[in-house]
Formats: sequence, structure tokens, C-alpha cells
Amino acid sequence: MIDLYFWPTPNGWKASIALEEMELPFTTYLINIGKGDQFDPEFLKIAPNNRMPAIVDPDGPDGAPISVFESGAILMYLARKTGRFYGSTERDRIAVEEWLMWQMGGVGPMAGQAHHFLKYAPQLDPPQDLPYPKDRYRTEVGRLYGVLDRRLAENEYVAGDFYSIADMSIWGWASLWEGQQQVLEDKPHFTRWLETVSARPGVQAGRALHAELRGDHRDKQAQGVLFKQ
Repeated sequence: MIDLYFWPTPNGWKASIALEEMELPFTTYLINIGKGDQFDPEFLKIAPNNRMPAIVDPDGPDGAPISVFESGAILMYLARKTGRFYGSTERDRIAVEEWLMWQMGGVGPMAGQAHHFLKYAPQLDPPQDLPYPKDRYRTEVGRLYGVLDRRLAENEYVAGDFYSIADMSIWGWASLWEGQQQVLEDKPHFTRWLETVSARPGVQAGRALHAELRGDHRDKQAQGVLFKQ
């Protein structure tokens, strides 16, 4: 039984979706990022960068327990552990890793900044309604989704003709395209992929995990924890 340290965010969904897709039993431990649980000393032993998700696998390499932090590292670890969703050849694995790194270095950070400046910063006290970062991150997310659309014009899934951890990593952020003020009319292949991945039972189950706890961070205390640390 894997321990999942989790909160229902796009990064948290990567781990919950992977565990559901790989049919691995897990126990969920909630890390309420709005209340500062991520700074708890016990959690920092598992995730020294004070970010969730993180996992503890009692049956790690050589049968010894191991903790893993960083969502991309968790996906790679679980895919290697199960032999699933990583492709069947070395070329497949290279493609998976390329697009996984693309998400971690591009889509995640840029979409996260878009959400912050478009949705949360204007609600701060005092409000930070800043046209330049809003335009910058909205535009960059649009560029990245254009890259993805062109890739998906030639491939059923991100890494090729097979569903992989790369798709799992991208889907959570991409599914929130409306909050990033994007449009889909000019991205038919991106739209097709979103619908295909969204229909997977494992994705639906991972996305539904404690979905009732998702908030918009309007609470001033939560804003202080999330945006001033």
C-alpha cells in the first residue's frame, strides 16, 4: 500500500491518476497547502522542497521502503516499477521523457503563473491586476498548447501511438485551459486528445480524489500561506 501525500491540484492529480491507472493500492494523506501543511517538519523529511505530491512506497528497490518527491520523478518511478505507460522500446521511452520534461519545464510553470496572475493576483490585498504578466503568461501558455496541437496532429497521444505518463503529466494543467484564458477552436487535435484522456476511468478516478476540497484561494489566510512563502 503506497502512501500518497496529496492535495487536489494539477500536480497532485499526476500522482493520483498514475496510481489509479496502474492499479496500485494507496492510502491518501492530505497536505492542505492553504493551511501550510507542506511546511510540517515530518512532511519535509519526505518532500524537502515543501511541495506535494510525494509518495512513500514500502516495497521500494530491493524491497526496502523509499520516498519520492517531485511529480515527474513519481511518474517515472511508478512507470518503471509497474512496467506500464512508459512505452515498449528505448525510442518510446525517449519520447515519453522528452514530453514529460516539456511539461515540467514549460506547461506546468507557465500555466501556474497564468493562473496566478489572471485569477489570484487581482484578488490579493492590495489587488495586483498587472497587464504585463497576464499577457505574458497567457500568450506563452497558448504557444505551448499550439506546440502540443501540432504534435497531436501526427500522434494519437503525446509520445506516440500509446498512452503514457507524459499524457498523465500534461492532462491536469491542460484540462484547466479556460482558467488560463485559452481557446480550443484553433486546436482540434489538442481538443480531441483532451476528450480522449478525460474519458479514461483512471483519469476520472484520479481527478475525483477529494475533489470537494478544491478551492479558489480567496481566503486571505490561504493567500498568505500560498503566495507569500
